Parts: sequence; C-alpha cells; structure tokens
Amino acid sequence: MQKFDIAIIGGGHAGVEAAWISSQFDLKVLILSMPNVGLASTPCNPAVGGVGKGQVVREIDALGGLMGQLADQSAIQYRILNESKGYAVQSTRVQVDKDLYTKNAEAMIAANPNITVVKEKVISVEKNGDQFSIKTEASYFNTTKCIVTTGTFLNGKLHTGEVSTSGGRVDCMASAGMGEIFSSVQTLGIRFKTGTPARINKDSLDYSKFVEQKSDGRTKNFHSLNNPYERFVDQVSCYIAHTNERTLGIIRDNKERSPIYNGQIKGVGPRYCPSIEDKAFRYPDRNSHHVFVEPEGLSANTIYPNGVSTSLPKEVQLEFLRTIEGFEECEIELYGYAVEYDVVDTSKLSDCLEYIDIPGLFFAGQVNGTSGYEEAAGQGLIAGANAALSMKGKDNLVLDRAESYIGVMVEDLISNKRDEPYRLFTARSENRLYVREDNSINRMAKYRFQMGLDKEIDKYQQEFIEEFELLLGLCKSTSIYVTPENKEYFASMGYGDLSKNITLSELVRRSQLNPVETLEQELSKRGALFSSEVVYTCAVSIKYEGYINRSLIENERIYRLGRKKIDWQSIVRGNISNECRQRIEEVKPTTFSQLQRIDGIRPATLAFVAGNIVQ
Repeated sequence: MQKFDIAIIGGGHAGVEAAWISSQFDLKVLILSMPNVGLASTPCNPAVGGVGKGQVVREIDALGGLMGQLADQSAIQYRILNESKGYAVQSTRVQVDKDLYTKNAEAMIAANPNITVVKEKVISVEKNGDQFSIKTEASYFNTTKCIVTTGTFLNGKLHTGEVSTSGGRVDCMASAGMGEIFSSVQTLGIRFKTGTPARINKDSLDYSKFVEQKSDGRTKNFHSLNNPYERFVDQVSCYIAHTNERTLGIIRDNKERSPIYNGQIKGVGPRYCPSIEDKAFRYPDRNSHHVFVEPEGLSANTIYPNGVSTSLPKEVQLEFLRTIEGFEECEIELYGYAVEYDVVDTSKLSDCLEYIDIPGLFFAGQVNGTSGYEEAAGQGLIAGANAALSMKGKDNLVLDRAESYIGVMVEDLISNKRDEPYRLFTARSENRLYVREDNSINRMAKYRFQMGLDKEIDKYQQEFIEEFELLLGLCKSTSIYVTPENKEYFASMGYGDLSKNITLSELVRRSQLNPVETLEQELSKRGALFSSEVVYTCAVSIKYEGYINRSLIENERIYRLGRKKIDWQSIVRGNISNECRQRIEEVKPTTFSQLQRIDGIRPATLAFVAGNIVQ
C-alpha cells in the first residue's frame, strides 16, 4: 500500500488545481485519474474565461493556481468580452488548443516532484480512523486527506438519440456510482446533465459565409508573471454563423426522438447553457441563434460549433446542421451527446468544501453540481489549499464573497441543495464593481499571504501592492493648479474645464475621460515610471472609487453581519418555525451570510438570529 498526504480522485481542472496548490506545501500528493484520459482535458468547448469566468481565472492565478499559465501557453485566440460596457464586467476569454492544453498540463504536473499521477479506475474509498483507504483496479493507496473531483464520471451515462451507453465522456469509461464508491456520502437525489455539440470537419465549411472574429492583440494574458501581450503559439480566427427557420423546424419535428424530451434523460440540465433542443422549444417564435465556429486546435481537423449542443439522433444532427449557412456540406467527425452523472449534496459541505460528516474528505468541481472549467478549477484550488492547510495545522482558506467570485460560488453552493447545474455570473456578486479582473491581485494577495508560502508569485504580488499603493497615493496628493498654462493644456487635451485646483485622481475620475489613457498621459508628462499593469489597476480603481465607497457604506452592515459566525445548534433551539429549523439542521450554516441564502428562511428567523448573535 502506497501512502500519500493528499490523494485526489480525478484529473480534470478541479483535480489538477487541487494537486498544484497542495503540492506547494511540500506535501506528497497523488492524482488518481481514469486510464486514457488526459489531465485537465477540455471535453466540451476548448475555451477558458468569459463573463465572470475570466475573473475566476485571474483569482486562481493570484492565489497560485495553474489555469492561467496553461491558458496562456495554449491560447490560439484572445478576446475581451463586454468591452463596450464598464470595466467591472469586462472579461477575458481565450480559445485554447485542446491537445496542447492537456499536453502542457501533463508536462507541468510531471515536472512537479511532489505530485504522483496514477491512471487507474477507483473502485472504492473507505475511512479508517484518520486515514482513507483507496482501492483501484490494480492498487491500494492510503492517504490522510482525500479530494474527490470526478466530474461527470460518477455513474456517467451518454445519450445520442435512442442510443445510451455507459461513460463519463465519449470514448471514456464511467466510474461506479457515488453510493458504490463512497458508501456514506449523500448524493443530491437527482442527477445532472450536460451536453456537447457535434464536432465538424473544419475543411467542410464555407467560411466566406461567416462573420470573422480575429484574435485581439490588446487582450492581456491571464498569468501575472507573463508578459501581458506575449503570445506563445500562433493565433487564429473564430467565426459566427446563425441557425434559421429550417434548422429549428427539423429539431421541432423530431421532438419525440430527443432524449431530453422523450423521458430517456432524467437528469437536470444547465438552464443558462441550453441545448439547441431547449432553445427550439423554450423560444418557439425565435429561429435565429448564434453558432460560434471555434477551432479545437492548430493541428486539429475539427471545429466546435458552440451554441448547438444536442443529443438528437446522428442523422438528425447532420440534417439540421446542413441547414445553417456555411454548413451546407459539413461533415461530422464526432456526434453530439448528453451525459448524465451523480452529484454530491453540497449542503453537506463546509466553506472549505470538506464533507462535514467525514472530516478529511473534500469535493470539488462538476461533482458538486457546477458547470464550467473555471468554476471547477476554482473549487479545486479551495479544496486543495484547505486540505494542505489542515495537514499543516494552519487556518482555513475561506474567501469573502464581497471580495471574490470564487467566494460567491462556494457560499452559494454550500447554502442550498442544488436543483440545477450552477453557473457563475457577475450578477451573482453583490459587489461586482470591486470584484473585477484588473484588481485580482489587490483582492487575493492577502489570502495568498495567509497560506504562508514563498514562491516567485508571492514576491511579485508584494511588489505589485507596494507599487500600486505608491501610485494611488501620488494620484491623490498630486495637485493640478489653476494657471493659464494648465487651462490651455486641459483644453488641448479635451480634459474639460479647469476652474479650480484639482488632484490627479479627480482628473482621472472625470466621466468623459478614459481613466487609463488619462493616467498614462499624465504620468508620462511627469516622467513617472510605473508598470503598465499597476497603472491600469490604479486608474480603474480611482474611476470606481466613489461608486464602491457608496456601495460599501450601504452594504457594510449587511457584510459585517454576514461575516459573523453563528452556532446553528443554538439557533434551532430558539423560537423559530419548524420549517426554518429543519432547513437549518440540514444545511448547518456557520455564518449569518450562509443562513441568509438558505431557501425558505423567514425574515423573522433572520431577525431573531441577528439580535442574538454572540460570536
């Protein structure tokens, strides 16, 4: 029997992040992954980032995670989403080469002396005292902490039309069900579903009929230690096509053959990432939907038609795809399918993603009912860091939801039973003007420091924070006086009127000005040299400062109360309704914020707890 400090079951995005962060504590880490499945693979769209998700990738990177590095090394197209909107909701998205992404992940993990990878199917996990015994098809392992990141593999079942097969994804075997492997872990009671579209031969499309989207050279890399604008591989374009009345007509005519609608699939799918069948029947009056034509890699012969995920029969898939302009002669290399899988009841997890009734057992990723590589990776980092911190006898890592999207996600997950796959949006944060991509280091540095590690990224973040605070102080203390020369200068620059003395911060904050360009110009004029990343973050922070301060004042009492620790056992003994008592006993909240987010908790119960919090 081989012994490890931490064993991670599953080598997807959650598993890789859990291993990477926990290995930084000089612990002996094991990744157990399915045979013939690459680490950190991208079985759906090979893309990283997006609205809300780009912020998560930068938070992972600032905390010492791996996803940002892998994305930069493998990115073949860059875009800034929501560029026409405010900085708070702008997000980075990159298309990656799927083979290269996995190759890079395998190489980085293999080069880490603290991580061992074994590709064998797990049969069972048992808790014996303070240790876990893990049995695979060929080996036995003993570990102090166990992190489960099995994705869609637990009792996975694939559907294409009337054909159903066992599997975690195409051409991959499924693992046993949750109850068989983890006999004392509670599943949610319902299964979840996700899906993927057909993969199309890239040479069978007519690109002249699509709208081209070129890679944006202004988009910054994710990893803070990389040159922001360096590209590690060749860049390519993505394209936009559209469905039409004929497309949706074929889908509607085959409703009885859709596993989603004929009762074959029992699992609940993601509301915010619907299949083309869902679109056809949810929006009967709409026939034009975007189809994003996205390459799967520089050497791959396939494209991913994002927007037409389906589990319809093979012949129906080909028929409706060929009605899309530019797809008339398309050839399918891999047919679309849906996958059903078991998920854990996340209301049984702590804010460290540890299973409350089985200390030392953690869950992260799609097995927790989330969707998306980024959400999985963020959870993996939290689970891995907390498993390692527990091994070292250090305080838990819990991110405040007012300061991070990962914190929002974790609290949302553990506060209720999930009734559908969870997807992260900027709207889920009450503080999104502050929780931006540009200030990820400002927000995450204290949490990284809390882990007590000393790596290159820790030195960089310390220097970044010091430079940021210096520049911010200079902006607030540097005065621009009312003089004829300055008035003339303001007029020539389009800065507006200069009727009174102002600070550089007040100039940067003017609504008609681009804050970044203005600060860059003024620093250059004064011969002040600061890194471009610090200048950008400082400018945007100044721009939003007034809004953020007002929001903080309005929400401070709520936040202050939300952070308060509560004793749920004392609460259920109090004068509250039976319904609230049952829900609290089920979720076992540890903070007032978690209590607030439990479905069905009455205002009277919140008032009772708010008036009696003693911790």
